[in-house]
Amino acid sequence: MRHLIRKAGAALVSGLLLAGTAVVGMPVASAADNPYERGPDPTEASIEARLGSFDVAERSVSRLAVTGFGGGTIYYPTSTAEGTFGAVAVAPGYTASQSSMAWLGPRLASQGFVVFTIDTNTTSDQPSSRGDQLRSALDYLTARSVVSGRIDADRLAVMGHSMGGGGALEAAKDDSSLQAAIPLTPWNTDKTWPEVSTPTLIVGAQDDSIASVRLHAEPFYESLPGSADKAYLELRGASHFAPSTNNTTIAKYSISWLKRFVDDDLRYDQFLCPAPSTSTTISEYRSTCPY
Repeated sequence: MRHLIRKAGAALVSGLLLAGTAVVGMPVASAADNPYERGPDPTEASIEARLGSFDVAERSVSRLAVTGFGGGTIYYPTSTAEGTFGAVAVAPGYTASQSSMAWLGPRLASQGFVVFTIDTNTTSDQPSSRGDQLRSALDYLTARSVVSGRIDADRLAVMGHSMGGGGALEAAKDDSSLQAAIPLTPWNTDKTWPEVSTPTLIVGAQDDSIASVRLHAEPFYESLPGSADKAYLELRGASHFAPSTNNTTIAKYSISWLKRFVDDDLRYDQFLCPAPSTSTTISEYRSTCPY
């Protein structure tokens, strides 16, 4: 798979650089050699900011204009001067609409992604259906939407809250070509995900009484293959609904994860490896660093 090939290549280059070794005929790689790199060099301040360096526009998509999901809103960088962008579809949770995840649209898009916050066919759709709908949304986004020309269809990701987070895992299980998955306080009756090879960041909430980390986020993370790129971030003192409002910790690490695995942007390794320390906002962090 493509992300595994990228990982091997990055590891080779890193090893050569650490060893101070040059290989005849192989140019020394740098961040500038990455064709997917978008935006200026990141800092803690830049990834914690409400808006990044790209101006953003949005387009509404009626449920009557699509099949397989309930329509939504597309957020996208207005300039393509730096090339095309990776894209991410975001699903809401049980009984919720896209409005509950709307804050992620401009926040991620302004960092250099096309973002599609979707409505589901019904607000009671289960995670397996939400996973299918996320994939349908990406198909629409890359093939039929008005912004399809701005998207690199080989660099796609999924996110979701609660049952939408369970749906993100379902989508990653069914489509190994996805470059990243970010389930947010995920809920699913399936507790094991050994089939998922997609780089996955699971965000749990310490005080979640609906999808407790003990029964959902933690076993989900532990069941992912040990060979996969994965991380588990637990929000200190947070409830199940933490992802439904603007949250800097969720944004910071989601941006870093998407940049690292959708854009292959090694500049963002610094925010993921070594694993962030516990803090006033993070009660636990586990990962398979280095990536």
